[in-house]
Amino acid sequence: MKVVIIGGGPAGRAAALELSKLDQEITLIEKTHMGGTCLNEGCMMVCGLVDVARFLNDAKMFNEMGIIDIKSEFTYKKITNGVKETLNKLRHVSEKEILEAEVELIYGEGIPFEGYVEVNNQKINYDKLIIATGARSFYPPIPGAQNAITYSDILNLEEVPERLIIVGSGVIAAEFAGVFSSMDSEVHILCRSQFLNNLDPEISNYVAEKLLENVKIHRNVNVKEITQDSVVTSEGTLYGKVLMATGMVPNSEIAGDLVEKGHRGEILVNNRMETSHRKVYAAGDVVGGVGSTPIARMEGVVAARNALGISAQTDYRYIPHSISLDYDVAFLGPVNLSPDSNKNSKNVNQGDGNKMEEGREDIVTGKIPGTAGPGSFWKVLSSQTGFTQMEFDLESGSVEKLYSITPSARHNMAYISMLLRLGHETYDFDNFIESHPSTDSIYKLMRFFSKY
Repeated sequence: MKVVIIGGGPAGRAAALELSKLDQEITLIEKTHMGGTCLNEGCMMVCGLVDVARFLNDAKMFNEMGIIDIKSEFTYKKITNGVKETLNKLRHVSEKEILEAEVELIYGEGIPFEGYVEVNNQKINYDKLIIATGARSFYPPIPGAQNAITYSDILNLEEVPERLIIVGSGVIAAEFAGVFSSMDSEVHILCRSQFLNNLDPEISNYVAEKLLENVKIHRNVNVKEITQDSVVTSEGTLYGKVLMATGMVPNSEIAGDLVEKGHRGEILVNNRMETSHRKVYAAGDVVGGVGSTPIARMEGVVAARNALGISAQTDYRYIPHSISLDYDVAFLGPVNLSPDSNKNSKNVNQGDGNKMEEGREDIVTGKIPGTAGPGSFWKVLSSQTGFTQMEFDLESGSVEKLYSITPSARHNMAYISMLLRLGHETYDFDNFIESHPSTDSIYKLMRFFSKY
């Protein structure tokens, strides 16, 4: 069977590698660089910048304590050049992995038609097609919105902006606010309603007050106009470099009328990643729903298997999420992370993992402060060790919601997600043995509630 995949991001790559295991004839078409947004402009870029930001924060803290005497000077251009060099190496690794899997790799813009894809003036026939073209920054209908930069421009800045104004209130806004405030930029976040309002208020308040304490967050602000160096709002005009962080819009235009789309341009799929066309599948950000690299990979694998007639379905229960700040903020949360997200999740079957009826008396909330350990030992002196919060069902022992703010939260949450997806409950943690020393407090709450 001949399968053509358009898009070399997480979903497309995962689909290609899955198909290669099943000994199929595969062609992967990528417009620019392997790895998609995550590798080239998104989460990997943020990782590089956050590493530097955390170092700068630690240096300031140790200086203030009198433990070390060091002046942290840096050149932003050297940081971005180092990030670009690292990303380039990672792209080569991704490309090598695809080629070693005996997948035909073509660089160019693939345009799908009935039965074939056109790329670089040649036609490639397919028996099955997988569209995994990702998404791009969403510009809201604000006059002058195109004057703002987006995440894709971050590495092209010549220097740290003296003042950075971020339009948006979700994860992207929070992460870049953390990075640039650590680099001594005066950062303002403009929220249309509340900041990180899809999280528990106590979590979002901790992020705002502790992890982004040097960032000015403006809530319930309407942006009226954006210029090259200012934002006109309902509260007045702010001057500075403007960063748009208002969600994503699917790159689905190339599909034309081949498949049915939603009102925001997302390609409509079911939980088998099947589109309205019997030979066409779609996966990743182009279908809306959960904007997460691991979820895109899962969808790519599911699309690949179903394309070959192997029954598979996506499972959106207990999805682990994280925000990269001075501490990781991790949580098992709903499909839609950001109030500014332009995703449509109506076609996503999330499952029952995170649903909770309002006013249920059998739902109990527990909270425990973060502990001293790797990455948090010195924060004990300032009482900023984070915390973990959990809501669980007394009757069944099932976890309903889980939040953790610790240096190890991102990693811990992924394993907890797996255990909960396998059906484990709080009482299964009665004999849990942790790796010590650890900043993980999740197991402590689990063991406490296991006695009920």
